[in-house]
Amino acid sequence: MTRPATAEGLLAWTPGSGLARGLAADTRLLAADSWLLRDGLVRGFERHRARFERACADCGAPPPGQLTEFWRDMTTALPRTGTWFPRVELVRGSLQLRLLLRHAPELAPEVRVWAAGQPDPRTVPRRKGPDLDVLARVRQRAAGQGAEEAVLIAPSGLVLEGSSSSLLWWEDDTLCSPPTRLPLLLGVTLGLIQERAAATGVQLAQRERTLEELEGREVWLVNALHGIRPVVAWEGRPMEAGPAMRAEEWRKWLDDIMEPLPTT
Repeated sequence: MTRPATAEGLLAWTPGSGLARGLAADTRLLAADSWLLRDGLVRGFERHRARFERACADCGAPPPGQLTEFWRDMTTALPRTGTWFPRVELVRGSLQLRLLLRHAPELAPEVRVWAAGQPDPRTVPRRKGPDLDVLARVRQRAAGQGAEEAVLIAPSGLVLEGSSSSLLWWEDDTLCSPPTRLPLLLGVTLGLIQERAAATGVQLAQRERTLEELEGREVWLVNALHGIRPVVAWEGRPMEAGPAMRAEEWRKWLDDIMEPLPTT
């Protein structure tokens, strides 16, 4: 019987047997999803499930019944105390489903961004998983420039998103994002923010912008781990970051909508 785990590590799933400690024999991922888990509380859990199941379906995953069984066992195995950053995985080749349990890194309320304008290196930009390694290398290069993140740029010069984050910015009272026709990952946290904006009367817009056109604006990088991180500095280019006038209120709202894991 699956019980909540208490230690970091990889758990491999077998139909009918559940999750068991395993070795990372193959790190090539077809699909993945991850979220912040704090003392049994999580944001948008069913949205993460839906995104992961769509990703699995895109690449010939196990049948839906097995995905349902895996998700049930995985949810039971998630720790109910502590701060974690778990990741569900579908492995290339074997199509094995796994749970990687990781303690969450220190959460950051703001972010410094490498503004060199990284060409988008992803091979499957609309699916999380296959490009995680190459995006990690982008962040390593950003760290060498004193930044925590980098912005990916389309061949046209338009901004897309961060290497591990969706991109939002404010133009006057309008909350803007890149057009969805561009190669973007469907962000869970992005969707939550945009829905809240629409529900509270904040105007939303999809706009094509170059990196230079973000200078002086309030820019957010948002993801499931850190929530909202306003950009406080652009590294590698003479750009000024705009003041983060709205971020604190929205960060508090994101914290307040965390909910208990469902019972299985």
